[in-house]
Amino acid sequence: MRYLSSILLLAVFAVPAAPLSQGDRDRALSELHATRKMFLDAVANLSEAQWRWKPAPDRWSIAECAEHVVLTETELFQKVVGEILKSQPHPERATEEQRAKDQQILKRMADRSSKAQAPKSLRPSGKYWSPEELVAVFKKTRDRTIAFVRDTQADLRSHFAPMGSEELDAYQWILAIAGHTARHVKQIQEIKNSPGFPAQ
Repeated sequence: MRYLSSILLLAVFAVPAAPLSQGDRDRALSELHATRKMFLDAVANLSEAQWRWKPAPDRWSIAECAEHVVLTETELFQKVVGEILKSQPHPERATEEQRAKDQQILKRMADRSSKAQAPKSLRPSGKYWSPEELVAVFKKTRDRTIAFVRDTQADLRSHFAPMGSEELDAYQWILAIAGHTARHVKQIQEIKNSPGFPAQ
């Protein structure tokens, strides 16, 4: 009898892993493709002077913003595939309330009114000396993220990790990549609109 009870409990609680719904997959792909285009448009046709110009000594150049975008996407993607998806799944936490954070993540990440200090590992070092080199690395990095979202059968909704004070599922970490790119595209536009930005 005890053995039968154990089997029944396992049947109740052993929820099989579920791949992303087509709606979730399409939404993430749409955000990743859209911010890919936004970023590439923002850094297109820049002269060396425009690429390196800073609005102030303590502000980033477009080159530094762009490098930070690549560094951050690389780190967030590795966090998802190398850590979060290897953690213990918690399908019981994949609630509608948790899913409701999707839009909040995109909005908050892109909000330039809330300033944030990048951790040391994500601060630009001048590694990419030309827009062409940076663009090539960005395309490779973003295309890898897009291919993962397009093809993965992992249950991104059942694996969690904290981002700041909030617990996000792996899918929301992917959305954060898109939101973060949108944030720094806005910063690049602010630099272009700053007094003294080189005409060419």
